[in-house]
Formats: sequence, structure tokens, C-alpha cells
Amino acid sequence: MDMIIRDAHIFDDSGLKDIAIGNGEISEIGKIDGDAEKEIDAEGRLISSCYIDPHIHLDKVLIVDDFPPNESGTLQEAIELIWERKRNYTIEEVKERAKEVMEMAISNGTLKMRTNVDVDTIGGLTPLKGVLAAREEIGDRMDLQIVAFPQEGIVRDPGTEELMRDAMENGADLVGGMPHHEKSHEDAEEHVDIAFDIAKEFGVDIDMHVDETDDPNSRTLEIVADKTIEEGYEGRVTAAHTCALAAYPDDYAEKVIEKVKRAEINMVTNPATNLVIQGRDDNQPVRRGITRVKELIEAGINVSFGQDCIKDAFYPFGKADMLEVALITAHAAHLSMPDQIRKVFRMMTENAAKILGAGGEYGLEVGNPADLVIVDAPSAWEAIRLQPNRRWVIRNGELCINPDE
Repeated sequence: MDMIIRDAHIFDDSGLKDIAIGNGEISEIGKIDGDAEKEIDAEGRLISSCYIDPHIHLDKVLIVDDFPPNESGTLQEAIELIWERKRNYTIEEVKERAKEVMEMAISNGTLKMRTNVDVDTIGGLTPLKGVLAAREEIGDRMDLQIVAFPQEGIVRDPGTEELMRDAMENGADLVGGMPHHEKSHEDAEEHVDIAFDIAKEFGVDIDMHVDETDDPNSRTLEIVADKTIEEGYEGRVTAAHTCALAAYPDDYAEKVIEKVKRAEINMVTNPATNLVIQGRDDNQPVRRGITRVKELIEAGINVSFGQDCIKDAFYPFGKADMLEVALITAHAAHLSMPDQIRKVFRMMTENAAKILGAGGEYGLEVGNPADLVIVDAPSAWEAIRLQPNRRWVIRNGELCINPDE
């Protein structure tokens, strides 16, 4: 045994247990006799598998000071504000900004992440190359998946389709999309068709921004669900934001949720950003701007949440802390009952692992990689409430964060 963690409270388990680690894996759970090279006395603190952020934009982080403020607070103004900044990106500075946030995330217990990276005719492949370089330098301290994301559309930005294929050939892992940003319903359908064509060509999954608007007439989630079933891509598609779902009439929303369920689409809400940028044109009462989280959960759909943005034109806050986002999610989605709070914790652990395809090697079980977080709190409820220090962060059985050093 290389390490033994003593008297830890395992999430969703009763009592206190010891956890032994050997060769980077969890080797035993229970009352453990014997010694190890390294021992940690958890003293009843909460331990869980590492946190996971399934939706962030590492190419855009930390640029809020480089252009005028987003005075309208809207998504469209945010997109336009960064155009000039994106034209002047360099691989090196994208890499350094992405690395800074990745290091921040690691210190907060996030060891798996999926990032969307802009692919368009403004920035070309520079954002992708910068994030790829950051992934290379971080090494095996974090698992990072990269989505080729057509922020400016595909049909409305001629040349992006070719760039998307170039991005896949250069190291992107998934195909992204943003069909509601096209100029017409027909163009949105073409956008979805192109994304699926590229995904099938490269044999990869899809992760799209869908209906990130409070306009009830934005109805591309149904297009994505229908296309997923048509192409036999069930379980391989993730839809993020889906804010318009909350603005739909209840009968139509119920119909779409049923299609999402049949298509086995994973859903990711990003409440921190969407609480800020949606509902900007509303008079009181101002809508919350996030998707129907409760209804999706009750329908048996896999739901998670992401940080999305950190100090960019879309969102001026953020610290790559999934416990902070968990607290915001619980507030925004009215998830306040004890069982709901546990579900919120699962959203950034088990549910997010399923989205990243890590389910088979994720979880605090014997034989799984020892990617663990111990926090200064006795339970998930208190961890979300207090957002305490990550006391120890362990990656493949090695300490990333250690208060004794």
C-alpha cells in the first residue's frame, strides 16, 4: 500500500472508513490494518472521487479587461466584443491563460474537464492550438477533452465547416455546435446535419450549445434530438444551456423532454453565466434564464452543470470551483431538499463522469483510479454550503494538494 486514508466519510455512505491506495488505484475500502508509506487522517471529512467540469471555455478565460464592458449584458454583445481580441490571440497567451485556470481547477479538486474551443474564420485554429499546448504542459494532472466549437455558426460563417474538420485532424476530441445562432430554422437544421456528418466522419461524440436564449421560438433542441435518433447516436450527444426550454409552453417542453429522453442526450446547465446574460430584456418578474433542471432530472435524463466562463465578455466572475457552481445551481434550480442536494453533488461527479465517458473508471470503488478529493466538511451538504478548503487532492494516488507542504 502506497497510501492509507483513515476515517473518511465516503459520499453517500454511512460511517467512517479507511481507503488504501496502491499503484495509483484504490486497493481496499473498510477497516484496514497495516501501514503505508503515506497516511492521511481524514478525521471524518468528506471524501469523494474528483470533481468534473463538463463545460468550460478555456480559450476565452481571463480576457475581461481587454475590451469595453458588456453594457447590455447579452450573449450577442459578448460574442461581438471578443471578435477583435480573438483576431489577435497567440498560441502562447491562450496556453498561459488556459493553464492558469486549469491549475486553479486542480487546486479546487477538479481533475477532469471538457472545454469548448472556438473554431471559426476569426481566430482560425489558434485557440485550439493554445489549449492543446496547455493540455500538453499540464500533462497527466488533469484529463481534458476538447470540443471544436463553431461560436460564429457554420452556415453563417463560410469556411468554418472546413476549419472544423481541420480542428478534428489537429487534436480536438468532439464536434461542437451552436445551431440556434444561425439566421434561420433551415440554416439551423443544416448546421446540425454538418456537425453530425463531421462527427460520424471522425467517429467521435457531439457536444452542442443549444438554444442559449430566452426566446421561446428558438427550437433547435428538438432538431438535435430528432437527428440523434435518426443517426443512431443515442447516448453520444450532449446539449448545453438549452435556456429556451424554460421559456417554451409546458406542453411543448414536455414533448421535447420526452424526445431528449429517447435520444439519451446528456444535458448540461450553466447557471452562473445564464443567470447573468439571460432575461436582460425582461421587465419584472425577470426570468431565471436556466433550463428546466428539475423536470429533466425527474424525467430520468442525465444532467450536470459547468463553470462555462471565467472573467470574459459573457461572465465577469468565476474561480473554477465546482462547489461554487453547485451552490449557484441549487439556488437557481430550487434544489434545496436533502435528496436534491445530494443530486446536485452527483451532478458534478457521477453525472459528469457519464458525460465524459469516464463512468467505467470513475467512482470511489476498488480497482478505480485514485482520483480523490477530501474537503474540510463532513458531508456533501456542508461542502456545498460552505465551499471549504480542498484539504487533500489526490491524482492517480499522488498528492496534488497537500496542506503539510
